[in-house]
Amino acid sequence: MSSFFLNDDAPWHELGDGIRRKIVGHTPELMSVLVQFDKGAIGTPHAHDAHDQIAYVIAGRFECEVGGERCVLKPGDAFVAPRLTRHGVVALDDGATLLDQFSPRRDDYL
Repeated sequence: MSSFFLNDDAPWHELGDGIRRKIVGHTPELMSVLVQFDKGAIGTPHAHDAHDQIAYVIAGRFECEVGGERCVLKPGDAFVAPRLTRHGVVALDDGATLLDQFSPRRDDYL
């Protein structure tokens, strides 16, 4: 993996259901991923057994649920989901984008 991430050179990888991602960078202990959603796309609620996650809103708004609490987040806001904490999102705007941080790296994304 390069030491630099050039957004214009990195294609989106379609995940289906109106969601796509780009891996910004990673080490064995940390991963940064851009995730973009169409309006109404759902990041299905789930929990990670082995990963802590912080999701920072880059664009658009999201209805988020973390550990049973709900909140609408806008650009500049974030949520923290420690491992084993159920979390999910619904995109309220087209092009809504999160910068997801995982520790350790999500090898299933590589």
